[in-house]
Amino acid sequence: MFADVIVDIQHEKLDKIFQYRIPESMEGKLEPGMEVLVPFGKGNRQIRGYVTGISGTCDYDLSKVKEIMEIPERAMEIEAKLVALAAWMKENYGGTMIQALKTVLPIKQKENAKVKKRLRLLLDEETGRRQLHYYQEKNQKARARLIAALLDDHVLEYELVTKKLNITTPVIRALEEQGVLAVETERIFRTPLKQNQQQTRRITYTPEQRNVISRFRQDYGAGVRSTYLIHGVTGSGKTEVYMEMIRTVVELGKQAIVLIPEIALTYQTVMRFYRRFGDRVAIMNSRLSAGERYDQMMRAKAGQVDVMIGPRSALFTPFPDLGLIVIDEEHEPTYKSEQTPRYHARETAIQRAKMENASVVLGSATPSMEAMYRARRGEYILFEMKNRSRMQRMAEVYTVDMREELKNGNRSILSTKLRELMEDRLEKGEQIMLFLNRRGYSGFISCRECGHVVKCPHCDVSLSVHRDGKMRCHYCGYEQPKITVCPECGSRYIGEFRAGTQQIEEIVHETFPQARVLRMDMDTTRQKDAHEKILSAFANEEADVLVGTQMIVKGHDFPNVTLVGVLAADMSLYTGDYRSGERTFQLLTQAAGRAGRGERPGEAVIQTYDPSHYAIETAAAQDYEAFYEEEIRYRELMGYPPAEQLLAVFVSGEDEVLLEKGCHYLKEYILRVIRGLSGREDARTGKTGVRTMQPAAAVIGPASPGIDKIKDVYRRVIYIKAEQYELLVAMKNRVEKYIEINSGFDSMRIQFDFNPM
Repeated sequence: MFADVIVDIQHEKLDKIFQYRIPESMEGKLEPGMEVLVPFGKGNRQIRGYVTGISGTCDYDLSKVKEIMEIPERAMEIEAKLVALAAWMKENYGGTMIQALKTVLPIKQKENAKVKKRLRLLLDEETGRRQLHYYQEKNQKARARLIAALLDDHVLEYELVTKKLNITTPVIRALEEQGVLAVETERIFRTPLKQNQQQTRRITYTPEQRNVISRFRQDYGAGVRSTYLIHGVTGSGKTEVYMEMIRTVVELGKQAIVLIPEIALTYQTVMRFYRRFGDRVAIMNSRLSAGERYDQMMRAKAGQVDVMIGPRSALFTPFPDLGLIVIDEEHEPTYKSEQTPRYHARETAIQRAKMENASVVLGSATPSMEAMYRARRGEYILFEMKNRSRMQRMAEVYTVDMREELKNGNRSILSTKLRELMEDRLEKGEQIMLFLNRRGYSGFISCRECGHVVKCPHCDVSLSVHRDGKMRCHYCGYEQPKITVCPECGSRYIGEFRAGTQQIEEIVHETFPQARVLRMDMDTTRQKDAHEKILSAFANEEADVLVGTQMIVKGHDFPNVTLVGVLAADMSLYTGDYRSGERTFQLLTQAAGRAGRGERPGEAVIQTYDPSHYAIETAAAQDYEAFYEEEIRYRELMGYPPAEQLLAVFVSGEDEVLLEKGCHYLKEYILRVIRGLSGREDARTGKTGVRTMQPAAAVIGPASPGIDKIKDVYRRVIYIKAEQYELLVAMKNRVEKYIEINSGFDSMRIQFDFNPM
């Protein structure tokens, strides 16, 4: 027997797996993830490596293959656990072991030491309060906001101040010149708060919060390790509950990982964790360099950190005794990796927790269909928090039928209701956010007279318009010529929705010349720090109206915003994607949640050509239960996840003819495998020897994955649907072997994506 061994994982040159012979004395003892000592290089120096796989065949000249020296006596190390997790990811998501290892292991890279800057308040409490009052009187909002933060915490990290408090460098410089603060520079990483500033005051919890905390404590104390789903409305105090759960785990000498979408990494959230856990908290985000990320990981490994907060990649923090993984806003698509292996953080977290005897907590105001489906089936423990912690009212939502607006002669993108409310807010000096729902802007065809959308007769997703004048389905490849007359009502008001944020900005300027308007989209945020500058200006009330795409409705908190307008709410309903109803419901619920977060009540206007669609009706009513019931019936009927499982096989290459041929052979092989599985085993019942009338899986495509060609590389996708995930994994393994032994696929790139987003 032979073992695949990876060595020197601390280094960036992580690009080779070596094979070693397994001595007879070790056969049956070795398994993937275990640490071994092996002879390496010309001098056969003894180094440590990790077993990534075991096989009965050898890929090298047998005379040159060396033997494993020993298995160290000490227990599996942190890296070994992560190597075992990488092996699981390779098996369940495809790709190579190297790709999986690069995802989970902290790779050391040569990096120049970076300096850290901090702001320190130089005034005493009384003088500071006088200065704050002076800035408020002079209406210098940014200066007031900065000194208020420094009065709370005398030392703050420079980056937190500029990025999350939206304070610009000139403001900091001005306060430095006035002797209010000092800018200190330090070369090593430090947290923005000193440990003695940890918060010890007791928090009063609502009965719902107390119920969740006590059940978790009870389970954890009894040695029960579960996956919990907290379904709590916006503002129900989920973060406080997470912190109490983390405290339970940390007090037992264990560590916790908190995953949050990058967009939700707000200054307020970070500071709440710092106040509770002091400098035992570390943060991971996209602004850290590779070297800084590595340092953070090493701090965690050395036991200097109890809590790691960050996006998807923080899941692989090498904690010595992991006790809890929290995934906040678990419905966010950013938890799914777009690089191979295309893992989902939710499933991977549950697997890591299983390997390390830890618990998992998922939280969201609009849980993903997958999470709720499993909770309803008893796989997760479900907690519901239906009330806001301060009992504020949710925004009042109005739905406007844009077909009626058209009949009444209003051809503008702003409905009469929205215009009236905007006028009222501008007079009162309150702020407005206009959200253009452009997600998946793929050129679907809809009728403005009756709201009809042209869909694929086989897949129930909208057809997308292509440049050759044809409409195509991105699931099965069905196509038909582009139409100019509505097949439902005969109207000629049928076509693609063309409005963009720029046109909306111009319309607002024309309608309300006195309004100060800011726009936030891909064009205005290309430059570094552009996001922060726009949000900072809006937070300082330098603008009355913020126009933008979905980036403006995520996680931002502007107390003076009392009106949100959602333009073209149904844009995301027809993205040619079976999840479009779910994404629309989540986006609209989030958008409505931006209004009335301060003391004044808020209102939201949802403009749509399809007001009776269940995703829009339930979002306007903020009714998750009703949405879930309707959506799960659709998924079950069409055989989409979570009711069934879906595997996308992406094939790309520069030779279109060869690509078509390769896809044809690939599909034929997949069908052959399915026929074999259907004859040998009923995939639905698991009974062997039963010849089922239904195939174990269905194959759709090959079709275009949206865009046929990018940078002269042609692309196709084949979908495989099956009830059981394990069956798709088995098929992926067979397809990988088939590709490996057929050199015709060498010029093509083939990737697997399970339950694609």
